[in-house]
Amino acid sequence: MNLSEIQVSAGALRHNVALLRRHTGDRKTFIAVVKGNAYGHGLESVVSAIETEVDGFQVDDLDELRVLRPLTRKRILVLGYVPRDSIVEVAELGGELALYDTDRLALLAAAGVPVHLKVDALLGRQGVLPEDLDGFLTALRAHPELRVLSAYGHFANIEDTTDLVHAEEQIATFEDAFAKIASQYPGIGRHLSATSGLLTVERSNDLVRIGIGTYGMYPSVSLDRRYAEMRLRPALRWVSHLAQVKTLPARHPIGYGLTYVTSRETRIGIVPQGYSDGYDRGLSNVGEVLVQGRRCSVLGRVAMNMFAADLTEVPSAKAEDEVVLLGEQAGERITAEEIASRLGTINYEVTTRLSALLPRRLVP
Repeated sequence: MNLSEIQVSAGALRHNVALLRRHTGDRKTFIAVVKGNAYGHGLESVVSAIETEVDGFQVDDLDELRVLRPLTRKRILVLGYVPRDSIVEVAELGGELALYDTDRLALLAAAGVPVHLKVDALLGRQGVLPEDLDGFLTALRAHPELRVLSAYGHFANIEDTTDLVHAEEQIATFEDAFAKIASQYPGIGRHLSATSGLLTVERSNDLVRIGIGTYGMYPSVSLDRRYAEMRLRPALRWVSHLAQVKTLPARHPIGYGLTYVTSRETRIGIVPQGYSDGYDRGLSNVGEVLVQGRRCSVLGRVAMNMFAADLTEVPSAKAEDEVVLLGEQAGERITAEEIASRLGTINYEVTTRLSALLPRRLVP
């Protein structure tokens, strides 16, 4: 038995991919985004579960490509930053790179690595600005051996709003840029959408990059409400076990900083997880975990490797009983969205910050 582990449901992952494919009528190339250790779910576990269900994968950098390539022979898009001296290795590993500046054109062409031309369509991050596109294309034409697979962009404001004005401006900006690119590269592919774009404004693109939806989470609360009937299934369950159970007297402090002092005799359980594992210190005195299907409050500060939980409502709890920090137990559930709300962040961050050192185990 692992004292603490991340359990990843292969069935939930495949269910989510199938639902999202159905949403597009199965017409598009599906690229599963597995950067950030598959949003914290574990790269190896996720890829083994859905390798036959998708057309390829996307990672951020060379380190992730090195881990992923032995797991699949399918396409791998590497859309983050890769140093100049690593471009040849990406090509050798069969990766596809983002193209967004001219000073790497010769290196990319010499390495024979396929590229995706990134257009900065009102996002303000990586990419070629539309006003610089003519000059960029002129430089690109000097390297006819460079294989340009597609042009792409990324939405800036589509998850947390029902106002799609900026998204529509982005689409219009991208369409103008794409027309110029396609005139030089007939038949070139195109992609704009991650999960949020797929659910809201996806149109004539031939590829989609599905991240958060793969894992059964929605990009925002508003999209969760709007597409609740889709019934994506969260794939991750974070479990630990009580390391110790004991009763403290009244007026007894718990944890660093004396931020919690018992007002009465209190039964507590020590959970051997902490902020080094990804259980945020911000959950001190506000978080909850599940023991025997009951919610138990976090008492005192979350430390690097442990914290205390109130077992008053679970009088039969004992050492080595299962504790659920994230996920379902006996019909009750703690969601990434709930934790994110307590911390003032997003569900993406909650799962992605889970320590890569925690064992990942694929379950049905």
